[in-house]
Amino acid sequence: MRARGVVLQGALAAAGLIAAFFVWQREPAGVPGEVVVLDAPKQTLDRVRYEDASGWVELFREASEDGALWLRLGTKALPRELRANETAEKLFIRFAPLKATRSLGVLDAETLAEVGLKDSPRRLAVKLTSGEHVFTLASSSIGWGSPYLRRETDGRVFLLPPSLLPDLENAANRLVDRTLHAFGAGEYDVLTVTSGGSSRTFLVRARAQRPAELVPRDAPDSADEMARKWHERVWLLAPAQADFLGRGEAPPGGEPHEVFRVEYRHGDARLGWLSVARGAGGELHARTEHTAGWAKLPPWADSLVQDAEKVAAGR
Repeated sequence: MRARGVVLQGALAAAGLIAAFFVWQREPAGVPGEVVVLDAPKQTLDRVRYEDASGWVELFREASEDGALWLRLGTKALPRELRANETAEKLFIRFAPLKATRSLGVLDAETLAEVGLKDSPRRLAVKLTSGEHVFTLASSSIGWGSPYLRRETDGRVFLLPPSLLPDLENAANRLVDRTLHAFGAGEYDVLTVTSGGSSRTFLVRARAQRPAELVPRDAPDSADEMARKWHERVWLLAPAQADFLGRGEAPPGGEPHEVFRVEYRHGDARLGWLSVARGAGGELHARTEHTAGWAKLPPWADSLVQDAEKVAAGR
């Protein structure tokens, strides 16, 4: 009897271990915690696409620019490609692997309707080097964010973190890179201002406890305070996110006419440039070595144009 009891207990223990193994292998259903929806290394992630009834958004890597992240948004008739910002970079890598806070399993039709997944126009597609994975997102009418997601391959429903979707839903305001230059204020030591047929080059001379001076190359003993103050305003230009045009786009009325230009160098190396141009309607636009296209400037930028001629002519 003792021998049979030991054998029986051993069999029950083995069965328990096997059952525990299969439970561990399955995704947890209805239990709070981290659940993997799409298991993929970050280096295999190519594109994330979100779409709803009003339009679509894509984050994708630019293969020709060392893997730079770009944002494509709009409609199929007129997509707009813009550089993506740091917020977009952090968001993008969250899709590989894609994780949820909870797995709800396979839901019936009535429950799918209750959580906003029945006939929802919202879609999420994650493209990896191995292929594309498509998900349905709950209708926005259920509530802001509506983080319910249905995996199309097996019909399982997941609850996403509330912070994952809002950035995609508001991509035009949250994910556009508004940086005008890829270098910082302390990296250039020579700049050239061109306007109205005149051009003047300045050396940047740093001073402790005060702003750096601009010294004309043709008059190295006399700092130009007017030029310094003017350039400080130029450097602080910050177009609104909605005013950035995409790659290959031109402002209404066609390409604007350049009114002044600033070239930046460090020694003999060219760092970048800023071009300010006037459009067909009289509005001003800016473009740099870093922007995807033109960006509309506020009305007060007209004063920069007037002073640019004085700075370039040295008067």
